[in-house]
Amino acid sequence: MATTKEGGKSAGSQQKAGGGSGQGPAKRGFAAMDENQQREIASKGGQAAHQKGTAHEFDSEEARRAGQKGGEVVSRNREHMADIGRKGGESRQSASRAAQAERGTARGADTAGSTADNKGNRQGSKEK
Repeated sequence: MATTKEGGKSAGSQQKAGGGSGQGPAKRGFAAMDENQQREIASKGGQAAHQKGTAHEFDSEEARRAGQKGGEVVSRNREHMADIGRKGGESRQSASRAAQAERGTARGADTAGSTADNKGNRQGSKEK
């Protein structure tokens, strides 16, 4: 009888270890489901918690603190922040050029380069 229990234990431990295949334990339960099934079950749980009144809801102060914390983490990566700034500068330049081109075609090519048209330009010269 002892051999039967021992054999059962070794078979059970083999199953937990992935059946000896070397790929780790087989997925079971929630982990074995596809993503849509998991999402559907989680959604039902969230709806039930809201109906019961036990669901967590962020207030504006808590949301502000969470956003600030996330921003601090992101801003530690200087390379990422430099990329963001570079993209913003490129976007601003292209938008400015497009607006200038649109104004130039609407008014005519002969007035596009005059100083009166460049009053709003930040890099333009000041009138004397």
